[in-house]
Amino acid sequence: MEGKENSVKLYYNTEKEKLAMPEYGRNVLGMVEQLREIEDREKRTQQARAVIKVMEMLNPQVRQQEDYEHKLWDHLYLIAGLDLDVDSPYPAPKPEVLTAKPVPIPLKGKPIKATHYGRNIESIIDLIAGEEDGEVKTAMIRSLAIYMRQQYLIWNKDSVADETIFSDIEKMSDYRIRVPKDLALSKISSDASFSRPGMGINVGQVAQKKNRNKNSRRNNNNKKSNGR
Repeated sequence: MEGKENSVKLYYNTEKEKLAMPEYGRNVLGMVEQLREIEDREKRTQQARAVIKVMEMLNPQVRQQEDYEHKLWDHLYLIAGLDLDVDSPYPAPKPEVLTAKPVPIPLKGKPIKATHYGRNIESIIDLIAGEEDGEVKTAMIRSLAIYMRQQYLIWNKDSVADETIFSDIEKMSDYRIRVPKDLALSKISSDASFSRPGMGINVGQVAQKKNRNKNSRRNNNNKKSNGR
């Protein structure tokens, strides 16, 4: 078929060699491969410095790192598969760099018992647990319970019983805190609303506004129908 003979073959990146440093792209890889074809070592080194300048422009955030020029030369060697003979101001990375596993980042502290309350709550509970029983400790428990109830309602829009909050305090303290049986929290106002951190507007207020707009459009349509 004549059409098939004139067809153009498309090559996808998935069919090509995997890039060692994807942030620099295949054009830089092509430049590095051309470096190897330069026989004169001085010219090869000169062109390598030009490639470093291109890499710096393509990856400008590297300048925010300490000793960034050294890192750029390391990246150049990695792109070349550590097979590049030039006069670099820095020693070439060792082959072990390519196979070395990243150092695991140690976790700070133990896991949070209840993520919707946060880690700071655990510190406050530890502080209250060390207090002697009395009016001061009871006031601290009440303040803590009110705050925990607020945090609970931010992430769980359903209402929550005081007993649930009290039970969470006792469990999170490993029962070092015993909430007084006669302790009661103030009632939540019916128009109170809570929003999650990072949200500039309150979800409840948005829903109320949408309902008002919907009702307003409905009333306007009814008026038009009655006017006919």
